[in-house]
Amino acid sequence: MASSNETRNPSSPKKPSLAVALLPLIAMGLLLGVGYGVYKIKPQVLLVCAAFLTGCLGVILKFSWKDMERGIVDSIHKAMPAILIMLTVGVLIGSWMASGTIPMIVYYGLKLISPKFFLVTACLVCSITALATGTSWGTVGTVGVAFIGIAMGLNIPLGMAAGAIVCGAYFGDKMSPFSDIPNLAAVTAGANLFDHIKHMMWSAVPGWLLSLIVYFFVGLKYQTGSAESATMTLIMDTLKKNFRFNILLLLPMLIVFYLAFTKRPTIPGMLVSSLVAAGLAVIFQKESLVQIAQAVNTGYPAHTGVEAVDRLLTRGGLMSMMETQLVAFTAFSFGGIMQKTGLLGIILERVMKAADKVWNLVAVTIGSCLVTALVTGSSYLAVILPGELLSPAYKKKGLAAKNLSRIIDECGGIMVPLIPWSMAGVYITGALGVQVFAYLPWAIGNYAAIFILGLYGATKFTMAPKIREDETQAGS
Repeated sequence: MASSNETRNPSSPKKPSLAVALLPLIAMGLLLGVGYGVYKIKPQVLLVCAAFLTGCLGVILKFSWKDMERGIVDSIHKAMPAILIMLTVGVLIGSWMASGTIPMIVYYGLKLISPKFFLVTACLVCSITALATGTSWGTVGTVGVAFIGIAMGLNIPLGMAAGAIVCGAYFGDKMSPFSDIPNLAAVTAGANLFDHIKHMMWSAVPGWLLSLIVYFFVGLKYQTGSAESATMTLIMDTLKKNFRFNILLLLPMLIVFYLAFTKRPTIPGMLVSSLVAAGLAVIFQKESLVQIAQAVNTGYPAHTGVEAVDRLLTRGGLMSMMETQLVAFTAFSFGGIMQKTGLLGIILERVMKAADKVWNLVAVTIGSCLVTALVTGSSYLAVILPGELLSPAYKKKGLAAKNLSRIIDECGGIMVPLIPWSMAGVYITGALGVQVFAYLPWAIGNYAAIFILGLYGATKFTMAPKIREDETQAGS
């Protein structure tokens, strides 16, 4: 009879050591830090390389390709409900653009400008624009550029003005269901998109309000001057000329908000909103069904004759989500192999020993997001990689996935524009003509959430418990 102490079958998988388990993360950090940070190679290509190297390590550990393939499929399968929502968001943006819903919100947001409260107004208008369009870059590159022109005329320090623009643009971005970052955070953590956004309010809104208070008092001494801006006037005139505005254009937005707050299924509600927006596009904008179909598939093609407006409005469509989804798929492939080979489990064992309390886990999450953001300079990777790594730890602690999605959104995606060598930092500097270190102190909302989330972790305030297994569906 075989002894219970019989030597393990040499063909069975080996349990890796911590040093071995860390090799894929080190390799990925080098690939992304050098490949993406220096040579600007697409992150999905580098993640495929990282997944391949991890697979090779899995072979050395005696795992079969079938085992690792199953790990990849399982990882992607868990994310599919949220990935489908991301695709539906592309449909929603395209239809809302075609109907004139988003252009109308941008137009009336710009009308809020007050020369007496420039910093507050700049932050508010950029928040509204980014919330409506789902793009911080588009907001900075259009409305933000116009505000910089106004700041020059009012002799307001450009670093201060740029900080208010960035703060508003990224607040609207992280609270918008149309933005890549909230969608990715929800997908990675396994949370429902609208649960995630509602939970984000606990950390995002206090930081945003603090910013507005600071802008109000600091801006009081900059009350003189004229708020005329040729760029701003041009944008507003172009929007008014190319779209017919009517209060009924708010209906698609009201449908989404109503269904979200009444906890109805997300995807059907978004599709109903898109269908209503398509009807409004026919009635008010005189768009044909073919043009609406094009907007839903490849995005709304703005042809206003004004480049700044076209950059802001040419958005949406199923195809607009493809690159984001490729990053997600390749990251989940890497994570799936890490999980199946036990490499991730070894790392998580050590993480859980260090994060034996909720505050420790929150601190580890914040730290991993910041390190990833500093190494890669990528909002996507600073959201996906820590989220994929730490998601099991939150489940083990009995914490809802929306806690994790909130932290990786705030500390991963929203911190990247404050890094000078990131693509966001380079873009903002080029668009506004203001260096990162000049606007960084004034982008208060971008970094205030880190301290707020740390406080929540220490006190457990707003750290919601997990109440169901499938957290991708709308819940409390």
